[in-house]
Amino acid sequence: MYQRPNFLAHRWTQAAHADFLISICVFPRHQRPTTIFQEKIRFRISMIQLLRHSPRSLLSLRNRHFLGLDLAMLSFTPWLAFWLRTDGLTVTPTGWFNVWSAYAAGLFVYTVLALIIRVAAFYHLGLYRRYWRYASIEELDRIALAVLISSVLLFGLVLLSHQPWIARTRFPLWNFPRSVAIIDGLLVLVLVGGTRFSVRLAARALRAEKNGPVERVGIMGAGDAGAMLVREMKQNPRLGMEPVCFFDDDLGKHDVRIHNVPVLGARQDIPQVAREYKLRRIIIAMPTAPGKEIREIVQICEDVGLRTQILPGIHELLDGRVRATHIRNVEITDLLRREPVQTDIQSVSQMLHGRRVLVTGAGGSIGSELCRQIWRCAPAELILLGHGENSIFEIHNELQALARRGDDAPRLHAVIGDIRFPTRMEAIFQRYRPEVVFHAAAHKHVPLMEANPVEAATNNVLGTRNVVRASLAADVERFVLISTDKAVNPTNVMGASKRAAELVVLHAALKSGRAYVATRFGNVLGSRGSVLLTFRKQIEQGGPITVTHPDVRRYFMTIPEAVQLVLQASVLGKGGEIFVLDMGNPVKIVDLARDLIRLSGLRLGEDIDIQFVGLRPGEKLFEELFIEGEEYRRTAHASIFIAANASGFVPYRLDEELALLEEATRRDDAQAVRELLGHLVPEYRIQVTAAE
Repeated sequence: MYQRPNFLAHRWTQAAHADFLISICVFPRHQRPTTIFQEKIRFRISMIQLLRHSPRSLLSLRNRHFLGLDLAMLSFTPWLAFWLRTDGLTVTPTGWFNVWSAYAAGLFVYTVLALIIRVAAFYHLGLYRRYWRYASIEELDRIALAVLISSVLLFGLVLLSHQPWIARTRFPLWNFPRSVAIIDGLLVLVLVGGTRFSVRLAARALRAEKNGPVERVGIMGAGDAGAMLVREMKQNPRLGMEPVCFFDDDLGKHDVRIHNVPVLGARQDIPQVAREYKLRRIIIAMPTAPGKEIREIVQICEDVGLRTQILPGIHELLDGRVRATHIRNVEITDLLRREPVQTDIQSVSQMLHGRRVLVTGAGGSIGSELCRQIWRCAPAELILLGHGENSIFEIHNELQALARRGDDAPRLHAVIGDIRFPTRMEAIFQRYRPEVVFHAAAHKHVPLMEANPVEAATNNVLGTRNVVRASLAADVERFVLISTDKAVNPTNVMGASKRAAELVVLHAALKSGRAYVATRFGNVLGSRGSVLLTFRKQIEQGGPITVTHPDVRRYFMTIPEAVQLVLQASVLGKGGEIFVLDMGNPVKIVDLARDLIRLSGLRLGEDIDIQFVGLRPGEKLFEELFIEGEEYRRTAHASIFIAANASGFVPYRLDEELALLEEATRRDDAQAVRELLGHLVPEYRIQVTAAE
């Protein structure tokens, strides 16, 4: 009686044998099965668990595992390449058998050669010494290079075997298809690269799973900064941000994808897109955008209840690289940001590179930023001179941390000294022999100096004289005074003292013929005496915010921008000039207060009020930039003006006037100090305080 064969049982037996053989390779020695059928169910369950937890399993792969995978793939890809080359060999039943049998020897020899050559290339190029969890474009380059080199060698061997003098020997490759080596190389590139980069994909999947829900964000600005930001967000799910879309006002970027993130419109489209895509936050990635644009974008986002954050301006990105850690809340400085200053960095670097540079007031707002930017120009030595030990300690530690990262870092000297003591200044300058000096040490607070004119004179005027004299004695080649717009037609002691300091520097330039110059600029946002700090404290205390007058306006600059222009002016100076930095349009202080209230999430008139308290002693409604008679013209740098005839205003008897001023400070005679400042600075309109 004919009995139908049990094909199902036969297949089951084959599968069991296969499971047993694979389990021998997979399980550790002490866990290997003893019989085929007893361990069949256990093994299949373990394989299901392996697939279920495949990302974690992939992360456990090591280079020895990749070697095993490579051996298996390299044994298989030549056969697959041959099958693709011959269109599957399915013309006729007999044709399939005849073609394979005709090339079997050559295919076997090629497979063996491919195994040896490719594994050797992979090993030589370090593919078995990589940590694939963090694979990048560099690793992909190495894989491509290894596959290319091995494929060229294999193709050369096949091509050589086709030469008549070798073909006559009937070497197995004498008639082997040459294109198989090319097809095989492409297959190897895909499979080897795929197995390696699957580890990175698995790591990303696990990080996303571990970090839980993310916040959907839109990026305003589809330029280099936005692209770098999106790439970091995707590489680091721990940030908890999912980039959903870009916005950009450039129509040419619309309807394209950057890192697989679409550009969905301009700033006007933010409200509609935010509703459709359920955005929770907008990040402004426009480091070079002016404050007017930032203000408009922030207003659009606030109108629809979107949280707004920003990348810092280009001046704050010292290394030019954008990182997610740079993201911060929008600040008032962003709303006042202007077009970035195009500085001739090369000329500044050439002037400072390899030189000994001294900065007075190095711990202050301007002085510390001067030190940071000078540091990048690689001077031979940088001397940090200041009176306040804590501030000098901080900037010294900051620069020391940078020094540890580079072998050719400048030598740092932290020096505590008071510019009011001439002997101390002379000793410091003789010891360190600086070649370039930036004089930023000064008292700058208008009301305080109005109440303490003796201190303003001893520090700002006589202190500057001490530093200038020490510079001349030490043969300092270039001297730059940091002055202020309040020195123009001053109505207060501080402004008059800074104008007198300018005259001291200009007088030294006339006597020595050296490049001793002064630079003027307006209020600096974020400095210690900035009105912003006062406003923030008043907001923290619940208000009200006090503004002196509704029509008070001031020129504002950011600290990095001001310092960049100071450095640029120092290159342009030949001696005896005053440089005035182009500060754009003046800003109403009351508008500044309103913007700060809005950025703090408060409402004017409901949560906090603005109170006008009247002008303080010595304060003007608006500051001026030019002294009558000074001839200003633009320099080669568009943001810098020069008064080439500034030294013509130096009083004939300056030294005698300074001696009288010094005598008045010794007597602590405030009224005499004011009168003598009036002699030095004829345009100074003296005001007497109520206390006197």
